Amino acid sequence: MLILNKYAAIDIGSNAIRLLITTIIEESGKPVRFKKTSLVRVPIRLGEDVFTNGFISSVNITRMQDTMKAFKLLMKTHGVKVYKACATSAMREAVNTKKILNKIRESSGIDIEVIDGQLEAILIASTNLKEYIQPDKTYLYVDVGGGSTEFSIIHDELTVATKSFKIGTIRLLRGLVEQDRWMELEQWIKRYISNREKVQVIGTGGNINKIFKISRKSVGKPLTYFYLSSYYHNLKSFTYEERITKLGLNQDRADVIIPALQIYLSSMKWSKAKHIYVPKIGLSDGIIKSIFYKKVSGKAL
Repeated sequence: MLILNKYAAIDIGSNAIRLLITTIIEESGKPVRFKKTSLVRVPIRLGEDVFTNGFISSVNITRMQDTMKAFKLLMKTHGVKVYKACATSAMREAVNTKKILNKIRESSGIDIEVIDGQLEAILIASTNLKEYIQPDKTYLYVDVGGGSTEFSIIHDELTVATKSFKIGTIRLLRGLVEQDRWMELEQWIKRYISNREKVQVIGTGGNINKIFKISRKSVGKPLTYFYLSSYYHNLKSFTYEERITKLGLNQDRADVIIPALQIYLSSMKWSKAKHIYVPKIGLSDGIIKSIFYKKVSGKAL
């Protein structure tokens, strides 16, 4: 017997808003499969507003409303059964979040849940990492966002610890991350990996996905610390405009990619990892799996 259902996840981040639609395939006698059907990314930088002014501007509120209306139509067209919309760092901190949630609900019918950093880290860690994780080994999972970065320590296929830090690409661009925050992160990583050998890093997020694509590495193969470090210094030798015109980076990627690399490289340095694996998964994947396995509730479309 074959059962097919479509679930959707909306990830409202500090740097962009994403819609992931996944087909869930249930077949008798076989493991459940999650097949990505559609992924749409809209680069609305809510963090630019919130981390500087404390609120989301009227221009970006309108853009969010238009995006949610479009996402609602896309989900309907695809025949999505259940969805969940989660907002993270920027919406957690905006003073006008409640007003925005009400406006979006009225204009599009989309209900948005603002999740805390701990739940965000747990949802991200619930993604399927089996092909990257081996028994008796330790992994540091790093998911870099615009407002925060979520970390998980995984040992012997079990999640040992998760934590969200307010160290994100947009905060770094605006000089809003104090040295104490970096020290706190360094101490946290070293605390959980101090007695473990050969730690591997697993990195997710749009920036590391782009770097992996540029590297032309085969799927499943890791990037080295040396490669990331060399690429980081090469990028810094170009201006923002040159990264767009000469390197072909999108304008909403050309600036945040450098602070993203700072976070990945620091994580590798403090965990003494020589390699970083780059699976194409993130918060949206974790939301869909968590809905399916009833770890969080979804909304019927």
